[in-house]
Order: sequence, then structure tokens, then C-alpha cells
Amino acid sequence: MTPATGVGSMPGGAIGAEEANARAYEEAMRVVLGELPDLPHLPELPGRGPGATLTGRGAALLAGLGADLQPAGWRLTDAPGMDQRRARSLLGQDLDCLEERTQGFAGTLKIQVAGPWTLAATVERPRGDVVLADHGARRDLAQSLAEGVASHVADVRRRLPAAAELLVQLDEPALPAVLAGRVPTASGFGRHRTIQPLEASDALGWVLSAVEGAGGTPIVHGCAPAFPIGLVRGAGARGVSVDLDVLDAAAYDALAEAVEAGEWVLLGAVPATAPETPLDDGSVIERLQRLLEMLGLEPSGRMVVTPGCGLAGSDAAWARRALALARTAAAELG
Repeated sequence: MTPATGVGSMPGGAIGAEEANARAYEEAMRVVLGELPDLPHLPELPGRGPGATLTGRGAALLAGLGADLQPAGWRLTDAPGMDQRRARSLLGQDLDCLEERTQGFAGTLKIQVAGPWTLAATVERPRGDVVLADHGARRDLAQSLAEGVASHVADVRRRLPAAAELLVQLDEPALPAVLAGRVPTASGFGRHRTIQPLEASDALGWVLSAVEGAGGTPIVHGCAPAFPIGLVRGAGARGVSVDLDVLDAAAYDALAEAVEAGEWVLLGAVPATAPETPLDDGSVIERLQRLLEMLGLEPSGRMVVTPGCGLAGSDAAWARRALALARTAAAELG
């Protein structure tokens, strides 16, 4: 059977509206569990504020490194700041909701965390400019994240029934830009130098290994062009999640290799925002069938249908519709 899941984020929430945000999160959890019974994911609602964004969630997981929110964004500090503590508290509340709603669950559940290179490209050093600019800071951040992710995965495992399996997705939307030297400097007039594949692989490997050591199965998601499937698999990822709209022809062979190796392959076949032309089940199914025919592959239980990226930029109606389209296409494909 081919399952369906979401990439991670969902619409809803507002900065400072705590009671309304709690209700919004419960509704998002209800939608995910209802629409994606075979492979639900932990919803993320970045609309609730900086502590609920991809970078804010990543900052919440750092072990031994403080962080706080500055006018320019998240920055490393000597000690945990109020915003980092709030982000940790919010994540704990979300996990409480997950634990309550998954009693008796015996399938596979997916959670998401920011990858080390996306964090390095979006979190600043104490003296300014992003962590990406400093080799030692990059290493410290990746190792801190690995330690924090291991604790996070172990916590989620304790909250889930023993029979449940845990899929852990590292979100790396910035990885292609990091590898290509396209991340802008603080001034905006320059670009940070290219990170070599070996260093990129090492940092990813620390976090991926930490996930496995804590009892999770690690995969990596990328929704930007030139996503390096071969590199992340070589670093230790047990699967990949891709957006078919930005996948280039060179990536198809690497994608087929992952399928043939029995790894998780999440295919982003549904738009993350509502298209101008209404989309029906048949269009999504036909697209996936054409892809499999081109690659010479058959569907499998580890081939998953998803939206192309997170759904935070859509409205509630499309978010529900996108997950329903993914589920229907997966059922037909399988």
C-alpha cells in the first residue's frame, strides 16, 4: 500500500493569541490524523509566531547553545533567551497534543526538524552575520543540533505507543544555496563562499546518525531546485522528500536509486497553494503514473505521496484539499 503524508507546516495561528492558537493547533492535528491515517505527521503552525517557524523550532532544539530573537532574526547568545524558552514551551505543548491524540496508534508517524545547513544559513552569530560564515560556528551548531535532536526524538518515542514507528524529516530548503554559494552576506552585497560537499555531508551525518541512535528513521526534505539527493543519501539519510515541480532531470536517476534501494521516497505531487485551474484526483494520479513509467518503477509501501512543500502559505480549505488529494492519489497508486 502506498501511503500519503504532509510535508509539515499547516495554515493557522496568530502572534500573541495563545488560546486561539491552542484551538488552531488541535484543529490542525485533527485534520492531519483524519486525512492521513496511514502516515500522519506532526503539524507545524508557523503563523503562531517566530518560535513556531522552521528556524524557531530548530533554535528550540539546540543543546548547550543559547539563542534569542533579534530584529534581524534568530541569533546565538551566551544563554537561552526568553524567545528560545518560549519556542521550547510551544514545542512541548504541541507534543502534549500529539501524545493525547495518538493513544493506541500503531503505524508510522513523521516529525520534522530543521537541518543543520538551513539553520546555519538563517541563524546569526553573536557578533552578527549568519553562522554559515564561520567554520567553527558551523561545526558547533551542527553538533549542538545533533545532540538536541537525539533528545527530541527520544522524547517523542516515549510519548508514542511502543508499536509506533517514527520517521524524522530534516528540512533543508537552504542546502542547494549553501552548496552553490548563493546565501547573501549580512550587507546583501556579497555571497558566502561555497560549502564543499564533504563538509556538508559530515554535518548532515552527525544529525542523521543522532536520529537513528535515538530510535528514529532519518530522511531529508528539499523543495528547492538542485536538491542533492545523492549527497544526503551518502550522508546517511534513509530516504528523501522532494517537490516534483522543481526536480531537475539530473535528479531522476538518484531518485530511482533510492526507490530501488528500498528507502523512503516522498513525492511532492500536489501544489502547496491552490492552483488557478482546479485540480482533480485524476490529474495527480496521472502525473505520478507518468513519473513511475518514465523511471521504470513500481509503487511500494515506502513511496509516499505528499504536497510539494509545507502548506502554511495556503488557506485552511486548500490545506485540507491538498492532503485529501495526496491520500486519494496514494490509494489509487498503490
